[in-house]
Parts: sequence; C-alpha cells; structure tokens
Amino acid sequence: MNERKSPKSYDVIIIGAGATGAGTARDCAMRGLSTLLVERLDFTAGATGRNHGLLHSGARYAVTDQESATECIKENMILRRVARHCVEETGGLFVTLPEDDLAYQKLFIEQCQKAGIDAKAIDPKEALRLEPAVNKDIIGAVTVPDGAVDPFRLTVANVVDARRHGADVLTYHEVVRLVMDGPRVVGVEVRDAKTGEKTVIESKLVINAAGIWGHGVAAKAGITINMFPAKGALLIFGHRVNNVVINRCRKPADADILVPGDTISLIGTTSSRVPYDSVDNMEVTQDEVDILLSEGCKIAPSLAYTRILRAYAGVRPLIASDNDPSGRSISRGIVCLDHAQRDGVEGFITISGGKLMTYRLMAQWATDMACRKLGVVAKCETADKPLPGSEPEQGDKVRSTKAHIIELSTEQRASLGRHGTMADEISFDDNTADDALVCECEQVSVGEIKYAIEKLHANNLVNVRRRTRMGMGTCQGGICSCRTSAILAKKLGDKAALADLKSFVNERWKGMRPVAWGQTLVEANFMAWIYEGVCGLDKNEQK
Repeated sequence: MNERKSPKSYDVIIIGAGATGAGTARDCAMRGLSTLLVERLDFTAGATGRNHGLLHSGARYAVTDQESATECIKENMILRRVARHCVEETGGLFVTLPEDDLAYQKLFIEQCQKAGIDAKAIDPKEALRLEPAVNKDIIGAVTVPDGAVDPFRLTVANVVDARRHGADVLTYHEVVRLVMDGPRVVGVEVRDAKTGEKTVIESKLVINAAGIWGHGVAAKAGITINMFPAKGALLIFGHRVNNVVINRCRKPADADILVPGDTISLIGTTSSRVPYDSVDNMEVTQDEVDILLSEGCKIAPSLAYTRILRAYAGVRPLIASDNDPSGRSISRGIVCLDHAQRDGVEGFITISGGKLMTYRLMAQWATDMACRKLGVVAKCETADKPLPGSEPEQGDKVRSTKAHIIELSTEQRASLGRHGTMADEISFDDNTADDALVCECEQVSVGEIKYAIEKLHANNLVNVRRRTRMGMGTCQGGICSCRTSAILAKKLGDKAALADLKSFVNERWKGMRPVAWGQTLVEANFMAWIYEGVCGLDKNEQK
C-alpha cells in the first residue's frame, strides 16, 4: 500500500502511550509544544497496565537503591495532590516474619529516613489491629506512606489533559520507521493497524517512550540500547483481603507485596529475565503461580482459601548494566538519553527505566531536554496543576481519596470514584436507560460505558475495560462483556463487534488458565457454556 505524507508536522512526536509517554505528551503540550502521541495498541497496553498498582513510598528501595527511593517518596506526595481520583491512601506496613532477620528492620528504618520516607516501628500487635489480614506470627512491623494507584485512570487522565492542551493522539498506529535526514531524526512513518495505510509524519524531535520496546525503536535509527526484559508475574484475588499495603521487610524478593485496589487484592511480583521475542506474549507459568501463592500465604494466611481471579505478567523496561539473571540489582532509576550526545543522532531522545511511581518525573526530564534542544523556555507545571478528574470542586479544596468500590453503594458513586470530577460528564438521570448497570461486579452503568466510548478513546472491549473496570470483577466479563459489546456494535457494526467479543473472552481466559481450579475453573466453564453453547461464538468467524 502506498504511503502518504501527513499535512501536519509537530515540534515533538512521542512514541508509546504508557504512563510515561502520556505524561510526556501532557508536559510537552502544557509547555506550548505542538505534540503528537503515537501508540501501536491502546493506552496502558504495556508495563503500565501490568503492574501491582502500588503507590510506592520508596521504602522498598531504601536499602538497595537510595536514588529511586528518594524519587518515589517525592512523586508519591505529588500524586496525592494532583491525581487524587486515581489514588487511595491505604498506608503501608513492612512486616518481619519469624524466618526473616529482625536486625534488617533497623537498617531499613535508617535508610528510609535518610531518603525522606516517614518509616516508624510499631508493636506487632498494633500492626494486627491496623491490618487484621496480616500473619499473626509477625515479629516486627514498620509503617510507611504506601498507597494504591490506578494506572489506567492515571494514564487516561494525562491523555485527556494533553488533548485539552492541543496534543494529537494516534492509537493503533505502529511506528515502522524513523525518518532520517542524514544523522538526524526528522519524523516517523506509522502504519494504521486497521487499514494498513502508512503515513509519514514530520517533527523537529522524536521522544522514544516505548518501554521495553524502546530498544527496537532505537534500532530503527541504528542505535543500541542494552535493555533488560525483566518479567514480573502477579495474581489477582477475588476480593479485598487487606486494606493496608503489606510488604515483607527484607531485601526485595519474589511475592513480597500484597496490594489492595478497588474490589480486589493482588500479590506480586516475580522477576526473571525473558527473551525479547516473548515480550508481546507474556504467559504466567505454574511455577510462578506456586511461588506467588506459597509466599503470599506467609504474608496473609487467608490467601490460601481465597479465590484467585486471574494471573498476569508484565515486563519491566530496565536498562541493563550487568549480568544479573533476575534484574533485581539493576537500578529502577530514570534513564534519559540524548542520542545526539550519546550516538551522534540528532532529534532523538529516549526516556526509560524508572517505574509507574516516577512517570511524572520521567516526563519532566524528557520534556526539559526537549525544550532545551528546541530552544523553548517554559516551566514544568505538572507537579502543581491537578489532572482532569482531580480538580478541587467548588467549596471542596481537598477531595476524598477513598475511591474503592467497597465504600460505594450506587453506580453514580462508583463512577465518581473512578473518574473524579470528570464524572459530571456522565448521565445520571434515573429516568433514562443510561443508569442501568452493565457490570454488577464493578458497578459500571450504560452511561459510563458510553462516556468511555465517546470521550475516553475507547474503541473496543479491552479499551472499555481499562477505562471503567468492566470485566475486571468476579465474573471476569462473563455477562458484562456481551452487554458492552451490544453498545459497541452501534459504533463498530455487528460483525466487528462479534469478532471483538470473541477476542475479549479469549483474553480473559488467558489470565484465568494458569489458575483454573476451584471456582475459577467453574467460572471459566460457565463462560464457555454461555459463549459457545448458547451464543455459538466459537462457530462465528470474522468476515
């Protein structure tokens, strides 16, 4: 198919719409740069949508990585202010089990305080009062300002604000080539995943924020970035086992964090190096499930008889500097590369490393560098200006951060918790069909589904799930995915909506398969009965 040239050019093109790319697009647009954000799939399709949603205090890294710990606690406090509708201030505990070295607790507290983290030792009995789910045999406990953050809401809010400031967004467009003029990057060639059409888009600068795929983007300019693909597996449990983040007080290892989030809890993570050619298809192994479950039960014994909803895995975008087989010794610090200085290629920047917690700071570093290279003088304001959804309401300077659904009783309140002040755009008229529930598990209404489709760039069931939590509850989309597909069919057409439904159900099964026993297996069989036995979905092919 012939390529075409876009009539519009930009100051900056950002590749990758995870939290870092979306945050960079927001920062660039706020500073007056004409900005394009390009993503080959959907927002949060990479590591951003495959982590434990921990609002890091930085305590986890205090002993092993002081720089990362300091960055985390500073960004933690910033996100509590500017992204309140995405954050739940649960608090955190670091607990010492009988098999752990209690002497480590003293070093841990000292290093936390050195990094500016408010870490305090408390009596284990007090820890049990704060969090009844924790192992009753703990011999030590420390409180830290951990919390929970929803990466999907956070990323979408950044995209919404970037667009409000004039940025353009292209999803389902893969960068197939960096356009070069001698030793300078002057744009990108993208391929539309739906039509196959290729388009050349020019820019003064390209920022590579593609995460673990960033090494492939850099290779298009003949540049080598030594990235370490570190796989992390996690398990999601069917209800909130704990209301306080529970960490193991020891050097970071497998399955030592139990995080509550919305209606569920999740245990994570493992860490193992994987081949680059597997990063697009991460599957959780039985050994990883066994490790996560056995180690998790040491933190909270009730996990042994709590239903597991699904298993999933992501790949950390670490920049390698050694031969560590797990990647745990590699710093989680930020890496911002000016390829003009490093490789002699002008017009090209890579931002990588870091973690979800430091996405805003990563975006600031990348945008600072972009402004310097473009000769633009503009101050970063992302640490001070609230994201859409977290603006103070009239007469309410401090909005509640208690967003999880357990405390909510109606679909209106659930939507408010998810979208903050942006929920004002959703219809709550009791006399309309928009108030009917599509997803009982997560209290998602028809109106909220329509809002995600019309305002939040949701073009299929996976997009809607990421924007609303539809399909993330106990039934894993068994009923609500069909209902949502009927709404999407008005936009996609019946045949495309049916193909999308089939793909979505298969995607849900991929996460259920590694934990397919007990009630999870019953649920999977029920879904198969509905979609194959009743709807005949397995016999319908896309045409």
